[in-house]
Amino acid sequence: MLVLNCSMKLQMLEKMLRWSFPESLKVYGAVMNINRGNPFRKEVVVDSWPDFKAVITRPQKENEMDDLDHYTNAYAVFYKELKAYQELLENTNAINWGQIFQIQGVQSRLTWFKGNRIEKNSWFKKILMDNLENVRHSFLPNMPSVLSLRMDPKLTLSVLDVSHASLLSKTWSRGRNTRSQKYLANLICCFPSVCVLDDNGYPLSWSLTDQFATMIHGYTLPEHRRKGYSRLVATTLAKKLHSHGFPAQGNVLETNLPSITLLKSMNAQFLPCSFFRVIHTPFHF
Repeated sequence: MLVLNCSMKLQMLEKMLRWSFPESLKVYGAVMNINRGNPFRKEVVVDSWPDFKAVITRPQKENEMDDLDHYTNAYAVFYKELKAYQELLENTNAINWGQIFQIQGVQSRLTWFKGNRIEKNSWFKKILMDNLENVRHSFLPNMPSVLSLRMDPKLTLSVLDVSHASLLSKTWSRGRNTRSQKYLANLICCFPSVCVLDDNGYPLSWSLTDQFATMIHGYTLPEHRRKGYSRLVATTLAKKLHSHGFPAQGNVLETNLPSITLLKSMNAQFLPCSFFRVIHTPFHF
């Protein structure tokens, strides 16, 4: 196992990961953030260099972490050979197995844990937090212009503030707890976001970006839907990401027909690979 802490090697890795789209997108987004200030204090582990076959982005080992915080204790995985990925997990200390954590990727076989291969039918029941079998990964193309929308002059297109984290946590399907609120507040501080605010500065519609440069938690309050705010927010955030060289990517449940319809209207490309999030909880927790 090698930890890549050389800036030149990390820049090389970023370019090399482009050759493996779309499977490398999660790791690519994390590496881009590392190369642009590393606000979430991540690092990169590879099985070998430069001819790597597996790469993992993880929290820096020297950070003081909450062992129960799977939002921040997050890894992204990309591999060219499944065996190399398996060996990286089995034979090294690449993963902190003593804490609750999540692994994200857009390759279906993220199922190797400490030498025990858990077959898909069982691990979906045991350690996945969401019904991720039906999650599609989408990729937004460069958009020539932001949607022209006649908004109420009392409303403002703006960015999220840390004070909005409580509302975001309450409306997030994966949130509604103190750790999710803290995590969302950190995302707001570190990464791009867009929202529509009323005349009191209260968010009506929003979306933000996570540690893997993924657009997440696109949401409009129920009483303000069907007014074009979601499209405006998503388009504006995508253009903001593109302007900084990031891909505009996101995940959507197959059952979320309004969001799928919106993405199709924005000419989003739905990728052939699904998105997977594996949650690991040690027995002592």
